[in-house]
Amino acid sequence: MANKEVKAALKSARDAIRNKEYKEALKHCKAVLKQDKNIYNSWLFIGLAAAELEQPDQAKGAYKKAIELEPNQLLAWQGLANLYEKPNQTDVKGDLADVYQKLLELYESGDKQKWCDVCNKLVELYHQEKKYLEVAETWQKLIRRKQEEGAEKTELHQLWKKMIQLLKDSTRNQDNKTGQLLLTAFEHALDSADTVPGEDHQNLYKDFIQCLSKFPHEAARLEKACHDMLALYPTMSYPLEVLCLHFVHSGILSEKALHCFSRLLEMDASSGPGIIGFGIKCLKEKKYKEAVKSLTEGLQKTNQCPAAWHYLAEAQMKIHEHRNAVLSCNQALEALGTPEGPNLRWKNLALQLKAETLIKIADADAAEEAIKALEQIVDASSDPVVSALRGQAYINKGLMDQASKISQELLLSHPDLAEAHALEGFIHYSQKNYEQAEKSFLNAIERKAETAEYHQYLGLTYWFMSDETKKDKGKALTQFLKAAKLDSYLGSAFCYLGNYYRDIAGDKSRARGCYKKAFELDETDEESGTAAVNLSVELGDMDTALSILNEVTEKARPGTAKWAWLHRGLYYLRIGQPSQAVADLQAALRADPKDSNCWESLGEAYLNRGSYSTALKSFRKASELNPGLVYSIYRAAALEQILGKYESAITTYQQILKKTENYVPALKG
Repeated sequence: MANKEVKAALKSARDAIRNKEYKEALKHCKAVLKQDKNIYNSWLFIGLAAAELEQPDQAKGAYKKAIELEPNQLLAWQGLANLYEKPNQTDVKGDLADVYQKLLELYESGDKQKWCDVCNKLVELYHQEKKYLEVAETWQKLIRRKQEEGAEKTELHQLWKKMIQLLKDSTRNQDNKTGQLLLTAFEHALDSADTVPGEDHQNLYKDFIQCLSKFPHEAARLEKACHDMLALYPTMSYPLEVLCLHFVHSGILSEKALHCFSRLLEMDASSGPGIIGFGIKCLKEKKYKEAVKSLTEGLQKTNQCPAAWHYLAEAQMKIHEHRNAVLSCNQALEALGTPEGPNLRWKNLALQLKAETLIKIADADAAEEAIKALEQIVDASSDPVVSALRGQAYINKGLMDQASKISQELLLSHPDLAEAHALEGFIHYSQKNYEQAEKSFLNAIERKAETAEYHQYLGLTYWFMSDETKKDKGKALTQFLKAAKLDSYLGSAFCYLGNYYRDIAGDKSRARGCYKKAFELDETDEESGTAAVNLSVELGDMDTALSILNEVTEKARPGTAKWAWLHRGLYYLRIGQPSQAVADLQAALRADPKDSNCWESLGEAYLNRGSYSTALKSFRKASELNPGLVYSIYRAAALEQILGKYESAITTYQQILKKTENYVPALKG
């Protein structure tokens, strides 16, 4: 086929395509290719016709052959782009991106509008694929081109805002380069804003600060942005709130942080981050109850702050609210989710604090939970303090061999670690090896003298070691006093001080004060509560005794605080108020329905009230539970007699006399 015929065939093919006679066009092109396979237009027309005939593979092959022949000719690349853009084309996004890249290159020095259109398409494609770095770099090229063309400030502002919009989800990936490009886009958008200050600019600044707060390594930039925004918008609390939460999360309580907390509270006294900041300040100043109050209030307003939950748990731990502290640690862990970077440190701290708190609860279930928490700490095996905690958890579970193994390893590897010696002391103490326990606790105190728990356990060791060490003022008493001084919330130290003053020193007044303090610190401590009430009665101070009992019974849930109900019921019985006595003794029995003495006292109260039938039932119940209660059996017989049940009364009297021949009331009855 001569050159003239080739041109004619290609013209026929072009006309056929124009007339939508695609099969005809293919015939003409194939005729040309039989003569010469290297003619660009014949492959180009095959691509166009095959694409229209829904023959994508043939079209793609033809376009690629044309490109091979003339890599810098535009038409085949455009045809390939059109083909890949069709909805029925799947798995071609990577190829389409390459085609767009080539088209950008080809349009570079030519059609500006087409270059921009392809650039937009390429960015959209990368965005669908979540290739944020490519999105950012390509969009920056578009902005640069617009700048070179002398675009207006308003247009550039919109382009920078569009870039922010495109990259807003990229912060989840924490890719540093993309992050930097996003932050740069924010800075350019802020600089190019028209109305400053203004609502749009303000919202953009808020978004910028929020974005910065997601990048832990951008602390200096975040602080600067917050201060810059405050300078422009001095009445806005938002930048201060972000700054406060940043300081809370950093874990460093600097003068700068304290100033930020107080400035925010001056601006908005109800601000969650401000109240949290004040709570942390109270914690550092050892005002633990105030810290718990403020942190709880702040977290009700700003609950997704893991560091604040950790600080709350720490404050609750200091005032021995152990179960609440565990709940706060759980909240911290929940807010952290699956952490990375600095958040991983908070996760480890929350897990360790949770384990410490569970160990203080001191039952087997809590110990099991503590071990699980310790297992989740990253690099726990290399931390000797974590190992010592695991040892304590094993003691609480009764697994002495495992605890001893950890103790021996720690004493070899870390002989100067107070926790290693304390663990050895806890093991000896639980096994009643008091002399060895004394040595271990003294070693622990030598290395860490400010730990109340070590002094408390050394005091307990002396208390149970012998009568001499119990009575020796320089031993048990001294250690309990030190423990109470170091930790004024340690109820058990005050309880044992009460024991010392009551049983050893014979100082009832001072003992009563210690028991009262112990009970105020821990309202579940029945031993201290009962002792405080009994000593108040012995000292003739019924007002104090009643105030303690009233406080407990007011707060008590049904079926709890038996000791308080019983004590108050007996008091009312003694002073001739049987109706109140009945109510209180019934409440005591709800807590412990099998207490025979309580049933006997209730019978007495009913009898004094004149309720003979119910009194009879109560005395019978008491004697059923404890057949040795002769008084209850006698009272039942006497009531049967009063109620005219003579035969039954005689039988009951005879029953008593079988056991106790000379029981005068029964003989009399």
